[in-house]
Amino acid sequence: MKKNFKSYTLIWAIFLVAFNVIVFLVRPIIPGYEIHYDLRFWIAWLFVMAAFVGNLLCANKAFQAENLEKLFYKVPLISVSYRGLIGMLVLGGALMLIPNCPAWIAAIVCVAIAAFTAVAVVKADWAGETVSETHEKVKAQTQLIKLLTVDAETLLGRAKTPDAKIATKKVYEALRYSDPMSSEALGEIEAELAEKFRALEAAVTADQGVTEAAESLLETLTERNRKCRATK
Repeated sequence: MKKNFKSYTLIWAIFLVAFNVIVFLVRPIIPGYEIHYDLRFWIAWLFVMAAFVGNLLCANKAFQAENLEKLFYKVPLISVSYRGLIGMLVLGGALMLIPNCPAWIAAIVCVAIAAFTAVAVVKADWAGETVSETHEKVKAQTQLIKLLTVDAETLLGRAKTPDAKIATKKVYEALRYSDPMSSEALGEIEAELAEKFRALEAAVTADQGVTEAAESLLETLTERNRKCRATK
């Protein structure tokens, strides 16, 4: 993520330099254009610079994400601040071009844009954090059944006899179609389920008692699924 942020910073710096070159070097050489570096001009320019800095800070926070999945939830933070920057560039640039515009009008317009952008950024950041935390919580609550399902599929390939293959396939199918969502109320029975799955693995390895181990596991899984439905 740091490499991506460096690339973003480079592009950001190019736009920042380009804007200031246009404002301070290109505009003065336009024939017939008289420059007025008055209070209105500096208010607009300072707010544009603040918008650039704000955009970079938002990007920095977004690119601190640990992985691409978390970065995805931070993308709105960048896009919202980017739209705010564009808005400030357009209106701020227009204010810098109007020599007779009162400074108080420039201040009101720039403050309004900055406030609107700040509110949108806070909302985008809050929404991203909330969705990310919810996703992590769901992942943690569905981890056991999903992992057991993967292990059951592997166990199916290790079964040696036709009866063992039938038994392990039943376990795999039952786990596959079970509700993966867990809760604190299911903690005890899920611990029992995990223990019985280990017993099934041992039975498959020893090629002995596979059917019995599978049936015992399926009974526990059925009870777990019944309790899961009851807690909703």
